[in-house]
Amino acid sequence: MMGRFALLLLLSFASLQLLCFAADDNTVFYDSFDEPFEGRWVVSEKDDYKGVWKHSKSEGHDDYGLLVSEKARKYAIVSELDEPVSLKDGTTVLQFETRLQNGLECGGAYIKYLRPQEAGWKPKEFDNESPYSIMFGPDKCGATNKVHFILKHKNPKSGEYVEHHLKYPPSVPSDKLSHVYTAILKPDNEVRILVDGEEKKKANVLSAEDFEPPLIPAKTIPDPEDKKPEDWDERAKIPDPDAVKPDDWDEDAPMEIVDEDAVKPEGWLDDEPEEIDDPEATKPEDWDDEEDGEWEAPKIDNPACATAPGCGEWKKPMKRNPAYKGKWSAPLIDNPNYKGIWKPRDIPNPNYFELDKPDFEPIAAVGIEIWTMQDGILFDNILISKSERVAESYRETAWKPKFEVEKEKQKAEEEAAGSDGLSGYKKIVFDALYKVADIPFLSEYKLQILDLIEKAEKQANLTIGVLVSLVLVILTVFYKLIFGGKKTPRVEKKPEVAETSNDQGTSGEKAQEEEKEETAAAPRRRRRDT
Repeated sequence: MMGRFALLLLLSFASLQLLCFAADDNTVFYDSFDEPFEGRWVVSEKDDYKGVWKHSKSEGHDDYGLLVSEKARKYAIVSELDEPVSLKDGTTVLQFETRLQNGLECGGAYIKYLRPQEAGWKPKEFDNESPYSIMFGPDKCGATNKVHFILKHKNPKSGEYVEHHLKYPPSVPSDKLSHVYTAILKPDNEVRILVDGEEKKKANVLSAEDFEPPLIPAKTIPDPEDKKPEDWDERAKIPDPDAVKPDDWDEDAPMEIVDEDAVKPEGWLDDEPEEIDDPEATKPEDWDDEEDGEWEAPKIDNPACATAPGCGEWKKPMKRNPAYKGKWSAPLIDNPNYKGIWKPRDIPNPNYFELDKPDFEPIAAVGIEIWTMQDGILFDNILISKSERVAESYRETAWKPKFEVEKEKQKAEEEAAGSDGLSGYKKIVFDALYKVADIPFLSEYKLQILDLIEKAEKQANLTIGVLVSLVLVILTVFYKLIFGGKKTPRVEKKPEVAETSNDQGTSGEKAQEEEKEETAAAPRRRRRDT
């Protein structure tokens, strides 16, 4: 037993020595926030940034971090590097932890890696206009739910700095656990995004498929001077000019006619009204006939009609007119003059340039500049390194132990709350669904899918039912993507209704719902139709 303990101690010491050696050689910047941040970090003094930063423990741990302490505030804080670090030489790893202790409904938890101050900024005046080279990290609000990776690159022709956004970035984890975000920039122009050490995205900085707008402009562009000829015909189909309306085509025939074969149901109560005065209603004591008018009892459904097929005057229902044809129009035929959809010719792009490697500006400072509606966002273990192994070591030693403790606590809370025993399976299912939401060709529907996933997670007692609905939604999306058409709306004919409706429902959730007010029990005045 003692031998095993000694071996474990020896291995731990060797690992620590390796980490220290790697950190000494490859760590450019690291802050664990074990000590108060004052002196290392400068809080912005700009008027808009009133959010208070605090040196605080992570909930359930003795480990400290940099805390966003107030809701609905702008925050800005910055720490300068001893020496600027070049992004052009070798590998550069950007890594940090965040814990959304109160969740994240609307706000950012990202970091900006700033250019040298010669670019035009000062620590005490740090704000959203301060020039950066890279912006990286979680952001969620409204239609936005992504782990940003944004490059600011100088256009060699125009001299302007342009933001280039990573396409289809991973989503933000929707729990309240500690997560570690890693961006690895390789010398071969590759960038990899890791969440909790797992690769979520791989891209090429110079690829137009990975960044929008692309760093390298297109070689050709549509000619802005090119105009569509006046005789250009884009109609693929045209009405048949030789078609003639049939002699028996009646355009005036109504869509519906009275069903003359209909017979009044047996037991129909012709002399009973559908509504009667409420016999239990009484005139309010404060009712003033002169001020409020003659009081009338409110109406209720006639109980005599409850078991009858109907009450009141019976009328024959309407039915679809078999002679109805509607407005005649000539059938469509192929257009013999069709030339296709016109587009301007391509010309060489005057702003095109070639680029073997990005001309990144160096990083001289690490800044957090966010506007969030949530408090409780905790930043920790911010690292800039030239080694992937160093970043991995910090994940294993600084982040993973905390994460495992938080997961166990979360699991215990779920079990205490009456978990149905499917927690482990639900975790697997939800992880798979979040990966589905990250599929590029589903990007248009990503927000709706994520919203349903989050609702499923929050409704533990209805999870299976919500998941079934979610799967149906995803299958519907696949159907639309594959077949691309709209489903023909199903029209259900209501019996004994004279009017028809052409309204079609729409899918999806509404942003706002109208509130309905119930009718008061005793109306002030009711007028009878004469």
